[in-house]
Amino acid sequence: MSTVFCDITASLDGFTAGPNQRMDAPFGDGATGTLTRWMLEAAEENAVERARIVQAGAFIMGRNMFDPARGDWDLEWTGWWGAEPPYHAPVFVLTHHERADLELEGGTTFHFVTGGITEALERARAAAGDRPVAIAGGAATVNQYLAAGLIDELRLHVVPFVLGRGERLFTDVGQFGLTPVEVRHTALATHIRYTIGS
Repeated sequence: MSTVFCDITASLDGFTAGPNQRMDAPFGDGATGTLTRWMLEAAEENAVERARIVQAGAFIMGRNMFDPARGDWDLEWTGWWGAEPPYHAPVFVLTHHERADLELEGGTTFHFVTGGITEALERARAAAGDRPVAIAGGAATVNQYLAAGLIDELRLHVVPFVLGRGERLFTDVGQFGLTPVEVRHTALATHIRYTIGS
């Protein structure tokens, strides 16, 4: 069975997005640009971590990571990434609203899953084959998978910034142990890899 990992960036106080996420501020107030600087402005220094993010055979994300809107779909919206998203693999989007599959360039197809986290993981594992499955985010989606004990490895990218409010990681996840297996510091982030166990 394929392993499940999660790569997620958080502020020093544990937020993965600020409040009021919207079209002109995808990561919310105070976080847009702040949380992604290590990936965009220091790509070479963080090349190892950037490469690991997209090594999965399939991805799972929440609707908010795909789309700023709520309710019925705007079928003109095809995601934040343009015609060729960086995933190059099947992506399963958790939602309460049905939508037909969306195939884009470069091998990325978005599948919209209304049956919850277990269905999404089963479908992602079937699509990934021997490759791992990645829980891409956001915080609410990651927290659901952590609470269910379904993530094997957490790759946390901590940026030296205090957001103060927003979407918090580790909310309502219960108790569990983590074992650090790698820590690497760069100018804009500290990268920590944990295996998860009791």
